[in-house]
Amino acid sequence: MMRKTILLAVLTAAVPGYASAFSWRHDGAELKLSGYGSAGMIDADDRKPDFLGDWRIRGEGNYDAGGSRMGLVYAIDAQTVDSDEYIDDLFMFWQSRDYGRVELGMTESAAGKLGLGLPDVGAMRVNDNPLFYKKINPGGPVISDGIIDSGDQSLRLNMVTNPISGAQYGVSVATFAKGFDYALDAGAKFRRPAGKTKTAFSVAASFIDNPDDFSAEPYAPNLTAAWRAQGAVGVNVQYNSWMFGVNGRAIYDHDALSPASDGLSAGAGVSYDILNYSLSLSYILSSVGIWHDGDERYTDNTVIGSFRYKYSANVDGWTSIGVSSKTPFVAAGLRLTF
Repeated sequence: MMRKTILLAVLTAAVPGYASAFSWRHDGAELKLSGYGSAGMIDADDRKPDFLGDWRIRGEGNYDAGGSRMGLVYAIDAQTVDSDEYIDDLFMFWQSRDYGRVELGMTESAAGKLGLGLPDVGAMRVNDNPLFYKKINPGGPVISDGIIDSGDQSLRLNMVTNPISGAQYGVSVATFAKGFDYALDAGAKFRRPAGKTKTAFSVAASFIDNPDDFSAEPYAPNLTAAWRAQGAVGVNVQYNSWMFGVNGRAIYDHDALSPASDGLSAGAGVSYDILNYSLSLSYILSSVGIWHDGDERYTDNTVIGSFRYKYSANVDGWTSIGVSSKTPFVAAGLRLTF
């Protein structure tokens, strides 16, 4: 029987949202700071409870010149610091009301930014290198994200259109790269936000040339190969207070010299909101080493349910319970958003 997890009320900083808690505007210039922090405890396989924390801070400065906007973004988060890096996002952007947005710097590709994740109300980071993999140590390598990932520590050019009849298109080129020669990414998102049932669909692809000790998956070996190709799809459907989502990602490494880190990732989830309460249930599959004879294969299935109670616009409490790699876990904590 798993021990009851202790709720911890120590909170720290932030994650970018559409609204910023701190902002300043003057004559077209704007400064914004946003983010979130969560802290709690996790008990895996009835072991001693362990601290569980996550945070992200994002700052942006921009200038509105009428029909266009230009600016600079810097962001840092817990997983970046865990990787001994201190830049998650550092890029300049130019955004046009008529055409779209251009970004230049260190950031996620357009294919990744247009991807669709699973519904989730907890704080286990289900859609972005989940925290439960970090804490329970799976029995083999896992693909930790159902959305395209071609790294964010390289100089990259992103170009994304404004919505065109409900569709957005984006392309990325990365070079002067850390861990590969160059990367090309493309993605599209199609949305129908009107009506009682709202839908979104995304599709993306990526090519990375000559990855050399390249790290994109924190829970799988670094990659050395001739090239890596990826494809991903995602679907979200919202009906009243219900949200349904599925996504999938395939990775293929050609002539890999490193241990297997490619394969399939897929997920499905549902969430429901009522007043200040939210519930979600997610299933995540990772299967590594399936494309190549002789590679050691590892498949992980994770099921996680989460509950959230929103105390206020900026503070909520959450608890999650699940099983991954045959290891049960329960976690709980508080989250501050600003």
